Amino acid sequence: MNPKIQEYNDNQSMDYKEICQLLAINIDRELSEAESKIWHGHPVWFLNGNPVVGYSHQKMGIRLMFWSGADFEEDQLNVIGKKFKDASIIFKSPDQIDEKKLQRWLKKSREIQWDYKNIVKRKGLLHRL
Repeated sequence: MNPKIQEYNDNQSMDYKEICQLLAINIDRELSEAESKIWHGHPVWFLNGNPVVGYSHQKMGIRLMFWSGADFEEDQLNVIGKKFKDASIIFKSPDQIDEKKLQRWLKKSREIQWDYKNIVKRKGLLHRL
């Protein structure tokens, strides 16, 4: 695991630390080719420079976000806006994580991607990869 991500996880409260550890281990295992780093203050995984998944500590819990998750067709992933293609889920305790679903979502994050890497160059427009 990326040492900076481990440090982020270690700085969470006990329940949230366990959630973060479970997420990081599963993401690293499923997206072994991905680059991971702390980006805008939280752990994010990139495929070919494109952000695909990350998590962050929010007021309501740990938010797992998929940058292209709106197109995953997964009822448990919440789509908030229409401009971007992200979707997320909040975990308040480690036992809420269904690792089989998480694995399926991570596979979809590799297969279904919108080009966030070039969003600035395209003046806010997203293109499907």
